[in-house]
Amino acid sequence: MQHLKIFIELTRLNKPIGFMLLFWPCSWGLAYAYSFNQDLNIFLYYLMLFFLGSLLMRSAGCIFNDIVDKDFDIKVKRTKTRPIPAGRITVKHSLVYVLILCILSFLILLQFNLFTILLGISSMVLAFSYPFMKRITYWPQLFLGITFNWGIIMAWSAINNNLTSEIMILYIAAIFWTLGYDTIYGAQDMSDDEIIGLKSTSIKFKKNIRLFVSITYLIFITLIIYLFKDFIGANIFTFFLTMFIFTLFFQLLKFKKQKLENCLKLFKLNNLTGLLLFLGIYTTSI
Repeated sequence: MQHLKIFIELTRLNKPIGFMLLFWPCSWGLAYAYSFNQDLNIFLYYLMLFFLGSLLMRSAGCIFNDIVDKDFDIKVKRTKTRPIPAGRITVKHSLVYVLILCILSFLILLQFNLFTILLGISSMVLAFSYPFMKRITYWPQLFLGITFNWGIIMAWSAINNNLTSEIMILYIAAIFWTLGYDTIYGAQDMSDDEIIGLKSTSIKFKKNIRLFVSITYLIFITLIIYLFKDFIGANIFTFFLTMFIFTLFFQLLKFKKQKLENCLKLFKLNNLTGLLLFLGIYTTSI
């Protein structure tokens, strides 16, 4: 039972917001690509595969991140009790978990076409490079956006076996979404990160975080409206689009970097943001 508890802590399975933020972009790409006059079971099957893949790869990424950051995590109040820095599990044992999770993820990847498999393999390079970015650049959130939203183009290619300018615009839009919400999330650790020498957009724009996040969210919204402008006016789509935009503006309205708990709550609200955009895109495809 103790081993199970440690595994859950390592993989953050008790904090589903992480793998959901990885899954929602996959769902957007899938809903955008799929023609719903086809068998719905195929869509649901792919949706399940991407959900499981998001769960497994996020779990592997969390463990690898903790291994790389163990010497930093022990100096940060929010992370020092994690299993690896706290000494409750060895790095060797943790690496075994990473390997198992990656193998399971690869087995899921093999269910798709060759192009998607190659895209999935390339995403591994991004995923395992991310933990090092905060050491060398103030833009690790940008790199996270590039990595975390890769599922959009994978989901599209799983259906269409190609890439188009439209899906790349959706991908770029999602990168700005991640750049914004992870800057809010990073505001929790600014003080500790500055002391130990880690970098982030939260630190780079610490005097104007709300302005910076406002710009990233505005670009995100603008690109989404551009992609789906032909559907504005349709009652169902417009409803979901309006609610989606509201969740982003609500984050900006309520953001206070001095209140750490507030940052976490606003970050978690992006789970609803992702769901609303998925439902909106779904209505354009049926």
